[in-house]
Amino acid sequence: MSAASRPARPPDDATLAQRQAALVRALVAGATVPPGFDAEAVGAAAEALLRKRAGEVARRFPLLVHACEGDFTARFTAWARNHPKTTTSADAAAFATATGLDWRAAPRRRGVTRWLRR
Repeated sequence: MSAASRPARPPDDATLAQRQAALVRALVAGATVPPGFDAEAVGAAAEALLRKRAGEVARRFPLLVHACEGDFTARFTAWARNHPKTTTSADAAAFATATGLDWRAAPRRRGVTRWLRR
């Protein structure tokens, strides 16, 4: 490994907590990768976290996935890169609002609901 491709060393005066906070910001908030970390590896991990976040929303809100007509993960991760996570429900609502999706207007199955109330 050449000196040019080796990750930079972290500053000696940075505390462990400061370095960890910088890494978390790079992983979930799109901040620059802190010195001492492989930018490619951090980028791959950040992408995996975005896909995991999309999966959480998809599992809880399948109508939202259906409203995206097959490209939910790509659309959600593109949106999520610039929107920090709060809750899964808030993510779903904010994404739907930002993209103009009417995902709650799907028809309800009254017979099933009536049967469940018995």
